[in-house]
Amino acid sequence: MTLRPSTGTLITVAPTGAEHLKGDLPQLPTTTEELVETAVRCEAAGAALIHIHRRDAEHRPTLDLGLLREAVAGVREATDLVVQLSTGGSVHDGYAARLAVLDAAPDSCSLTCGTVNFGDDIFNNPMPFMSELYVAAQEREIVPEFEVFEVGHLWALERLVDRHG
Repeated sequence: MTLRPSTGTLITVAPTGAEHLKGDLPQLPTTTEELVETAVRCEAAGAALIHIHRRDAEHRPTLDLGLLREAVAGVREATDLVVQLSTGGSVHDGYAARLAVLDAAPDSCSLTCGTVNFGDDIFNNPMPFMSELYVAAQEREIVPEFEVFEVGHLWALERLVDRHG
C-alpha cells in the first residue's frame, strides 16, 4: 500500500463529540435543529464536511438509527456538506449498533484503525470488526475516514486495505 498526500484542503468540523455534557456547555448542538443550525454556520465559514456524534433527548451519546437518519436528512436539506457519522458512539456501544450506523446512509463514516485508551475506558476496535465495517461501507459506497491515533494503527490500516482493497 502506498499512501499519498492530499493536494487539497478539506475543512472538517466535529461540533458535538461524545464526551462533553450539555449542562457544562449549553452551546453544544445536541438536537437535530441545533445540529442543522451549526452545520449551516460551519458551511458558511468554509467547512466541507461535518462529523456527527448524535445525542438523545437527555443529550447523551446515542446510535439511535432514527435520530441518525434525522440528522443526516436535516443537514443534507440545509447544506451541501459531506455528512459523516461517527461509528463510535460511546465506549459502551456494541459492534452491531456501531455497524447499523451505516443504515442511516451517511456520505462518510469514521473507522478507527485499532483499539484506543479513551479516558478511563477502552474503545475496542479489533481487526474483525474493522474489516466488517470497511466492507459494509464499501458495499454501500460510504467513504470511511480512517482514524489513526498511534503508529500501530498505520499497520492495521495497511492490513485492512491489503485485505479489502
